Amino acid sequence: MRRRRIRRPSTTTELNITAFMNLMVILVPFLLMTAVFSHITILELNLPNPETGSAKSKPSAFNLKIVIRKNSLTVQNGQSIVRKLPLYKDQYNFKFLSQVLKQVKSKYENKKAITILSEANIPYDILVQTMDASRSYFTFQEGNIIEAELFPEISIGDAPKK
Repeated sequence: MRRRRIRRPSTTTELNITAFMNLMVILVPFLLMTAVFSHITILELNLPNPETGSAKSKPSAFNLKIVIRKNSLTVQNGQSIVRKLPLYKDQYNFKFLSQVLKQVKSKYENKKAITILSEANIPYDILVQTMDASRSYFTFQEGNIIEAELFPEISIGDAPKK
């Protein structure tokens, strides 16, 4: 006895992607509207030349520095200390630093350079906040909030030993 197979005629079925396309039409604009685009800010810093790092340059009348230590911020002009800012509630007081730099800027309006010197093991966030406080500040002018320039030309380096 032989078994016979009965073959049924094969029919091709089409893939129905209408529902998927409807989903994409709704999903793509929604994702584009809710996407958070990252903003990257590039700061132009002046780094010391490794070959001339130990060479002494002639001192000028204006040489503004901020020295970041574990327990204070010190604003110096040359070798003289303009203001020493101790920690306030165990945090650096960047608002007061900005006020001190505004006073310095009022005396030296055409100067734009500042050097930020940091001790070892100071968190990167503290360095960035110090650069932000020394670069500019927000103020009102004619009813609008504007960003006023302090010292945008920033150089960084290592703080001297105490």
